[in-house]
Amino acid sequence: QAQLVESGGGLVQAGGSLGLACAASGRSFNFYTMGWLRQAPGKEREFVAAIAWRSGSTYYADSVKGRFTMSRDNTKNTVYLQMNSLEPEDTATYYCAAGRLYTQIESPNDCDSWGQGTQVTVSS
Repeated sequence: QAQLVESGGGLVQAGGSLGLACAASGRSFNFYTMGWLRQAPGKEREFVAAIAWRSGSTYYADSVKGRFTMSRDNTKNTVYLQMNSLEPEDTATYYCAAGRLYTQIESPNDCDSWGQGTQVTVSS
């Protein structure tokens, strides 16, 4: 399993921006997908965004498409999530995750390593 350490998050007003970072270690990530998932109180954990480590190609949940951008820095083994035009509905605990080998992340079941989570709160 990989070790993932998140940073960032916090409180922001609706329409504002926040950035998250996730430092990864413990294995080579060339054949893995990294992702961000989130969980709001009383709801199931859901997919937000993912990036294929080797190619850098990204894909997003429809709810965040056009507002969130995921990227990676290979030299730092770190992935990022830039969140713009935040909405109160984006309030949740955000988790960085590493997918299983050769697996595209679409749900929590596709992941085998998790960060500790970081809180994002968007006030209206």
